[in-house]
Amino acid sequence: MNGWLDAARKRAFLGGLVALVLCLAAAFFSPQQFFRSYLVAYLYWIGFPVGSLALLMLHHLVGGRWGFVIQRLLEAAVRTLPLMALLFLPLAVGMRQIYPWAAPDAPLLENRAYLNPAFFLARAAVYFAVWITLAQLLVKWSRDQDRRSDASLIARLQTLSGPGLLLYVLTVTLAAIDWAMSLEPQWYSTIYGLMFVVGYGLGALAFAIVGARLLADEKPFSEVAGPDQFHDLGNLLLAFVMFWAYLAFSQFLVIWSENLREEIPWYIRRTAGGWRLLALALIAFQFALPFLLLLSRLTKRRAHVLALVALLVIAMHWVDLLWLVAPAFHPEGFYLHWLDFATLAALGGIWLGAFLFYLKESSLLPLNDPRFVEAVGKLEAV
Repeated sequence: MNGWLDAARKRAFLGGLVALVLCLAAAFFSPQQFFRSYLVAYLYWIGFPVGSLALLMLHHLVGGRWGFVIQRLLEAAVRTLPLMALLFLPLAVGMRQIYPWAAPDAPLLENRAYLNPAFFLARAAVYFAVWITLAQLLVKWSRDQDRRSDASLIARLQTLSGPGLLLYVLTVTLAAIDWAMSLEPQWYSTIYGLMFVVGYGLGALAFAIVGARLLADEKPFSEVAGPDQFHDLGNLLLAFVMFWAYLAFSQFLVIWSENLREEIPWYIRRTAGGWRLLALALIAFQFALPFLLLLSRLTKRRAHVLALVALLVIAMHWVDLLWLVAPAFHPEGFYLHWLDFATLAALGGIWLGAFLFYLKESSLLPLNDPRFVEAVGKLEAV
């Protein structure tokens, strides 16, 4: 396993660094476009470690054999949160070119006490402090569990995960409001933050399913990652797909039926011109097709088929974020710039390289966890 992980990590880092150099060069000629593209890419990639944090806490809180198959993948993902905090710095530097309320000549807003650069950065620091603290405790206690089978460590993980999930919902909701919804400060929705909460969980779960499929032939992982485990993961993915669709439709239904002057333009911009095609693509490929495929028992029990569905969800997750964010920059119609793809590749390569580095550092399964032994049987150490 170490051989191909090392090769994949080096290629990811190299590709990310090359793309990053291109992005930085382009930033000198078109700084505004760079920062706008960087925001969309960042909102996409931050979702994988943050969503993994929620899934990890859900696993510790409710148990279930599905969680043990992807636990190490989730732990490797959450360990990249300090890196994502560092990669937030370009957004802090370029906020005046991204957010209309942060520009020097911005008109005064009623909520200017909340939307101001200093308070914006302070809140971001709090979000990262909460996420990183939760991640470090969860990973540390899990590693302690590897070294010694201690029931008190399981109690700690469960005790932290309950309030931790509440903190996750609160902080991701506020971060979505700060980093995305405030691009159009006159518009608001009480469902908007929850769409990010569920969307990040959906993306992280799909990523973990793909990772589990790639590791399915490695021992001892192959001894427990069977059709039953992938079936459970497929059921959970189906639940997340349905929940995401429910929230997206609920927000649309409420705002469209109210038809208020201060709210309806947000959807008009996103259902006109080329943006309408993205909306239709989301309906078809983020909900309808995955929903229909995941209804099948055969799809969920065949790891390679389930992984293909998960890859579709991962791809459409970026389309979803693009549709939510980019029309604020281009209300006149659909627009894509090569920097949208370059920043996506740069951040993705760096993040994937770090993820693979952390994944290599640990065993693929929590072998000394008594819950794991009870769920799938005791295995020899890696």
